[in-house]
Amino acid sequence: MTKKKKIILIISLIIGLPVLAILGYGYHLYSSVLNTIEDMHQPIERETKRPIQVDMEKSEPLSFLLLGIDARGTERGRTDTLMVITVNPNTESMKMVSIPRDTRTQIIGKGFDDKINHAYAFGGPEMTIPTVENFLDIPIDYYMTVNMNGFKDIVDAVGGVTVNNPFAFRDGGFTFDEGEIFLDGTQALAFSRMRKKDPRGDHGRNDRQRQVMNAIIKEGAQISSVTRMEEILGAIGTNVKTDLNFDKMKKIQSNYSDARKDSEEITIKGSGATISGIWYYVVAEEERLRVSNLLKEHLELN
Repeated sequence: MTKKKKIILIISLIIGLPVLAILGYGYHLYSSVLNTIEDMHQPIERETKRPIQVDMEKSEPLSFLLLGIDARGTERGRTDTLMVITVNPNTESMKMVSIPRDTRTQIIGKGFDDKINHAYAFGGPEMTIPTVENFLDIPIDYYMTVNMNGFKDIVDAVGGVTVNNPFAFRDGGFTFDEGEIFLDGTQALAFSRMRKKDPRGDHGRNDRQRQVMNAIIKEGAQISSVTRMEEILGAIGTNVKTDLNFDKMKKIQSNYSDARKDSEEITIKGSGATISGIWYYVVAEEERLRVSNLLKEHLELN
């Protein structure tokens, strides 16, 4: 089969970039891409904060919610990672906000305050999205979930990843030396999940997760083997769900890819507090408004 089609599949993941670029050749791989997207596609019923849906043809700024799900067996699980990404092609920029999973906020649909990562356990993405929208006071246009237990399959599919570890630690039965290290899938999962031994807690873990996902993007983009690409697509199709369809992914690639030129990470500052015997990450109203206003401005909502 001659190389007649060159496909770039853009898929949003948990790391600080909304895309995993996958390069493939030939009609057979094109069919695999379509099958993968069909497996991934999971539209949901929900109300939106936007009166009118974003027009991708006009390159209007949009937002994504990326969820890393910690689920075992048939349980729904909780969100190990929550990241909001806003993309503005007009300014060719992206802003990324990782919400600490223990953040205390109102769970929309339940009517009480709890840890924000409990929203997924209570009601999946249908409850998590409005909860995040309420917390940040911005619309979420699209979502994507990644099964963290299946995360290792994606790493193994690209042949492992190389990251730069800021400090040495031992976790999950593995020793991670300081500096540049190579990780297979099982090691990458343990490296990404460690939190209690990190002096920065959730913020440090989020940084390690972004490193791993950036490395996946780099490795995946360099692979040209059809066999290896099908392995990657299979791992993604099994472990990733999103309400983006193929047409919308193509529009993102065509109209929004330049936004990756300028990427800013916004940290939500807060403090720990024990309430009714439970530890929470508490964000002051002034801080919540600061982050909310930065994202609103980037989405051109003000």
